[in-house]
Amino acid sequence: MIDPLYVASGFGVGVLVGMTGVGGGSLMTPLLILLFGIHPSTAVGTDLLYAAATKTGGSLVHGWARSIHWPAVIRLASGSIPASIVTLLVLWQLDLNGESARSLVNLVLCFALILTATSLIFRKAIMDRYRPNMEQLDTSATGRATVVVGVALGVLVSISSVGAGAVGVTALLLLYPRLPMASIVGSDIAHAVPLTLVAGIGHWALGSVDWALMGVLLIGSLPGIVIGSYCAVRVPETVLRLVLASVLVLVAGKLVVNELHLSPESIAAFARSSTH
Repeated sequence: MIDPLYVASGFGVGVLVGMTGVGGGSLMTPLLILLFGIHPSTAVGTDLLYAAATKTGGSLVHGWARSIHWPAVIRLASGSIPASIVTLLVLWQLDLNGESARSLVNLVLCFALILTATSLIFRKAIMDRYRPNMEQLDTSATGRATVVVGVALGVLVSISSVGAGAVGVTALLLLYPRLPMASIVGSDIAHAVPLTLVAGIGHWALGSVDWALMGVLLIGSLPGIVIGSYCAVRVPETVLRLVLASVLVLVAGKLVVNELHLSPESIAAFARSSTH
């Protein structure tokens, strides 16, 4: 029996991904954890393979349009794929179904959500501040920096399934300021496919993928992405970014409260004590 709530969630996330281009992980993983009570590691593993499936279509479109900068993709992947494998081995040692893994996933997810929200809100300020310095880098320095960014994304995505969207785009904008925006987005999506596939297969091997759930989510999300992409040009980009960033910050806050087992009363008591 297909749960219509899962289909509706997949559709909603698909619409937002199509409208904003932000990776579904930053929306879908917290939704599965908070709304449906799914174990964090299962939510991450399922979302990684879900992302690999949805982003394959996007990368094919960008490849057809020749809007992928392959040198950047190869450099990112040369850092992210080994980092993902090492991270998965560490998670395996931790026992993904244990409490330590649950806490690790939740806390890294909070960090990744806040990083994503920051890159959405302050992208222009970050560009204005750092782009002049980045433009002075030679090709080899840019290449090394891209590999380092790939390593960071590999760790972040393998633990939380978040980071390959807005964070990756912001990093590429800094490192490749002369590339058109379509190539930046296309390269980010193309890199996300092998990364999420490798990380997702790793989580599958560790037993933290719910295939039935992934299928139901895809039923809703694929038409949602098409509709969202169609609507994207009709909604102001700034409004979209601010709304999405606000949602991500609220979700991160909710995850922190849940992880620390804070009740509204304990938060209020702490606030009162800090004012005295």
